Amino acid sequence: MHLTEREREIVALLRRDPLLSAEAIAARLGSTRAAVNVHLSRLGRKGVILGRGYVLAESPGVVVVGGANMDIKARSARPVVARTSNPGTGTMSPGGVGRNVAENLARLGTRTHLVASVGQDPLGDQVLVATSGAGVRVEHVRRSSAPTGTYTAVLDADGELVVAVADMAATEELAPEHVDAARDLIAAAGLVVLDGNLVTATLAYALDLATAAGSRVVLEPVSVPKAAALAELVTPDRPLFAITPNRDELAALTDLPTGSDDELVAAATSLHERGVAHVWARLGERGSLLASPGRHVFLPAIPTEVVDVTGAGDSALAAFCHAVVLGDDPVDAAAYAHAAASLTIAAPTTVRTDLTDRLVRSLLS
Repeated sequence: MHLTEREREIVALLRRDPLLSAEAIAARLGSTRAAVNVHLSRLGRKGVILGRGYVLAESPGVVVVGGANMDIKARSARPVVARTSNPGTGTMSPGGVGRNVAENLARLGTRTHLVASVGQDPLGDQVLVATSGAGVRVEHVRRSSAPTGTYTAVLDADGELVVAVADMAATEELAPEHVDAARDLIAAAGLVVLDGNLVTATLAYALDLATAAGSRVVLEPVSVPKAAALAELVTPDRPLFAITPNRDELAALTDLPTGSDDELVAAATSLHERGVAHVWARLGERGSLLASPGRHVFLPAIPTEVVDVTGAGDSALAAFCHAVVLGDDPVDAAAYAHAAASLTIAAPTTVRTDLTDRLVRSLLS
């Protein structure tokens, strides 16, 4: 985290006495109240000070830049029959890859800021209330003139996805200037998570901000078309801490086959050569591959009863990032992520409301 010398002096004073006023800080530093207020404002934007009480953040947070929308899920009571009506149940809840990752992170105990866009409509209100209620900081979620995005998914009786339709107009309006408003947070973040649903120019700008600040970045490709579109961003001059594709997305990123284990490793190696430190390739029921330069490990999935697969990848990504911020080795972080995904698949909601670090570690033990 980059702090100026004066900012470090203020943080040191607040650690000794969090109740110091701006006037008292100015007196101790031989400065003015106005100058101290400027520094306090910058420390707030960097996420070092939480709220108006000068409460200091004790650990680095995560900034998630990505999509936020409303999920609409319909689950058939019996195996789906195409081109006709199927009896079943329907639910609606806040969603979006970036938003889901942020909520999972907050529930696991990581201080999380979300940079996203929702509409100025009742759905947007619901998304913001639910997200902030879960502990995510939403001061950088903008209100768009476009309607809040929706993700409509149809699930078979066994909880597997049959088809989905995404309307992400509000997310597509998130532009570089909106990300720039959070540049201080990005510079001070322990980790920056980028959701591949964003337009390429916005992803590139966020990646450049993080690169310039030396912040570690995790990039989630989201889908095969999105992976193909963002492949041009994965270059040695924009180093990534990690990228998290599935098998097909890895093929789209590298233009290499990924059918066999050897091919998976070869594709991952090609990304190392393009500046990616860790490639975490999700392989469904097979588990995953965590590949780092000179090392690759295949990790098994954790068996569980499948209730609803929606959100499993988002919880896994959040858990991986949570463990990394805590200092875990990436392989251990991937194993932790498998446990979180297993718990999410066994629940009917996209994000488990009872998800905690203790719950995940209990499954591992």
